[in-house]
Amino acid sequence: MLETILAIAGKPGLYKLVSRGNRNLIVESIDDKHQRFPAFTTDRVISLADIAMYTDEEEIPLADVLTNLKTKEKGAVCSLDYKKASKDQLFDYFADVLPSFDRDRVHPSDIKKLLQWYNILIAAGLDDFSKMAPTEGDNIDDRK
Repeated sequence: MLETILAIAGKPGLYKLVSRGNRNLIVESIDDKHQRFPAFTTDRVISLADIAMYTDEEEIPLADVLTNLKTKEKGAVCSLDYKKASKDQLFDYFADVLPSFDRDRVHPSDIKKLLQWYNILIAAGLDDFSKMAPTEGDNIDDRK
């Protein structure tokens, strides 16, 4: 499931992969508008399945981080106002979600983006992150 949820650099929000063309992808926004448009090969498109968060020991797949966040929030949207939160507030909040995250390599903007994505997914009803976990053949070293 996470393979078909995409982030596009320079565009806010998340998108669902609808179709593939010769030199583009057809994506649909995950919001109330469900606006469809092409994403071209020049756009930086990344699947959420390819994203991981840095910890002190290893990289943790985004699906696991989202599951921890859902557990912390009991399935509701994020209780922290991440748009107005300070760096320390973000780090303290995220330490409850992923205690061993690497404070040198995970930036406040990364945490804000994660919380924004979490809220979008919860609002869209895409909250079963266990289905989004990487499969046995996935290579975690390719994730960023």
